[in-house]
Amino acid sequence: MTFCDISLTTDPIPAYYAPGALVSTASNQVKIHLQNPLADCGLIQRAARLIDAMGILQVKFVGNWYIEQQWAFAQSFASAKKPTQIEWLSNADKVELQNRFDAMQFTRAIINATPEALSPVLLAEQSIAWLSSIAPHAISSRLVVGEELHQQGWHGIYQVGRGSSRPPVLAEIDFNPSGDSSLPVAACLVGKGITFDSGGYSLKSSEGMLHMKCDMGGAATVIGGLGLAIMRGLSKRVKVFLCCAENLVSGHAFKLGDVITYKNGTSVEIVNTDAEGRLVLADGLIAASETSAPLIIDAATLTGAAQVALGNEYNALFALDKTLLQRALAWSEQEKELAWSLPLEKWHREKCPSNFADTANSRVQKGGGAGGASNAAGFLSRFVNEDGTGWLHIDLAAAYHANGSNQMPAGASAQGFRTIARALTDC
Repeated sequence: MTFCDISLTTDPIPAYYAPGALVSTASNQVKIHLQNPLADCGLIQRAARLIDAMGILQVKFVGNWYIEQQWAFAQSFASAKKPTQIEWLSNADKVELQNRFDAMQFTRAIINATPEALSPVLLAEQSIAWLSSIAPHAISSRLVVGEELHQQGWHGIYQVGRGSSRPPVLAEIDFNPSGDSSLPVAACLVGKGITFDSGGYSLKSSEGMLHMKCDMGGAATVIGGLGLAIMRGLSKRVKVFLCCAENLVSGHAFKLGDVITYKNGTSVEIVNTDAEGRLVLADGLIAASETSAPLIIDAATLTGAAQVALGNEYNALFALDKTLLQRALAWSEQEKELAWSLPLEKWHREKCPSNFADTANSRVQKGGGAGGASNAAGFLSRFVNEDGTGWLHIDLAAAYHANGSNQMPAGASAQGFRTIARALTDC
């Protein structure tokens, strides 16, 4: 197997290349030409996309690269359509980079999987299997499937998923490296796992539905984050709750006008079956709160409103706990993952009023109306402690790139998994 050598240089690009060209080739070598060796990693990402377009499959870093430069290249070079192998520089960063890459590749692969290949149960099982491959003696799990959800009171996941012939599931995954069942849970992760979202009876257009295999990006991202934290040496007990379902149309699907009453007593009128992510996350947040963990992080491809606000380069962070919000922004900055905070106050809980229940699951307006991302976060805040202490909501606006760009490949980005890993090791 032949690896192509990739190096950074400040040498001018040869005159026979077009002005402003970033890469030059010679034999089995590719050089990335930067005027400044500390240049913005965006230029390295652009070069990686160009090198990917050359059909190169295996690359080897040579010369002088900082860890984040190698990582920037790897994120942009690895794409959904080809197998990728990277040989890192042989230094202290090599293990960390390979761990990141493995976590990113798992997260991307499972998000990019076709909806037919990834049922709710398979999403849960593959997540458990990957974590077990990393920490075989520290992972235990429990699945609540199909009618069991209804019987045990997990009505949000059940109602959203009951329209599909493939049953919904609440997966509880326990990472407990001590093996001591009495050890307190240090943190909980909750992931939205909608393996395909048709919109239900609030049916999406073909254009809006095409990429809805990515609607389980929250589940994939929290699993990738936990996996990376474990590979970094995490010694705390962490529980994960994956809220998995297919949101389809059938004679057994939930309907507009239905009312769901949750375990915590909150009743919710369904005014939009396409606002289903918050309905399944509510069950996960209740389950997480029952553990008394001091930190709860949920992640979800929840609203188009977050993308309208931030584009698809930044993830949106929400918290009533402003101290935690500042810590979360610091975690994302330390991990070089773009994130931005959007407004959330207690009064956002009242932004989706209902005449028939405590709240509706959205507003009867396109995209949930003004402030849709904050209103969705306000809805979720009903399912944690009253003040939202220790709870962080991540709306993964940057999780998926439908068409790719000159810096990122098409498909899943996995952006957010490093921030979650940092949160787990820092909590």
